[in-house]
Amino acid sequence: MAHHPGAGTEMTPEQGKQASAERALEFVQDDSVVGVGTGSTVAYFIQGLGRMKDRIQGAVSSSEQSTKLLKELGIPVFDLNATGPLELYVDGADECDPHNRLIKGGGAALTREKIIAAASRQFVCIVDPSKLVPVLGRFPVPVEVIPMARSHVARQIVKLGGDPVWREGTVTDNGNWILDVHNWSITDPVALESRLNAIVGVVTNGLFAARPADLVITGGEIRA
Repeated sequence: MAHHPGAGTEMTPEQGKQASAERALEFVQDDSVVGVGTGSTVAYFIQGLGRMKDRIQGAVSSSEQSTKLLKELGIPVFDLNATGPLELYVDGADECDPHNRLIKGGGAALTREKIIAAASRQFVCIVDPSKLVPVLGRFPVPVEVIPMARSHVARQIVKLGGDPVWREGTVTDNGNWILDVHNWSITDPVALESRLNAIVGVVTNGLFAARPADLVITGGEIRA
């Protein structure tokens, strides 16, 4: 399928999200606990899990929002501490580069998402084609910060060439705040991810580069 604008077979973003979510269901193993991310594309995946809930033990969720959806469908939700390593984690992304490195955290669930990704053997990212970019950074990089460290962290980010904006009114499920960093063209996301995490007061950041996605499904098509 052609993914360039104006192609006659172009999907709408919603169709792309749904097609990617449906394809990801193929990776769910019987009798497993599935790691589940957050967001509009993942919501379609959760709906699909609901149809096969008798085949799985349950899920580990990255946000209160996803936990609510899972429970409404009768899918048991487990604590990651109780499950041990997971076989599969499925989540969306705000941006994805050609090396499957991601920017995530538009929905402010980045810390729990990153923890579950780290604890999972396979990370499948589901996106609509509009999220694919040649270089990360058009979407601002979310950075979760301890509230008292917000100004300190922002000053350090400015030294790294970023333009941090406090996402006022947003409190993460962990009780922290978010800085969205604009005006970066990120050619080495692994190094920047590490540098940001080294700033005192940063909980984590939305660059998923040290642990990228293993597979990206875009509009239903798999890209390894």
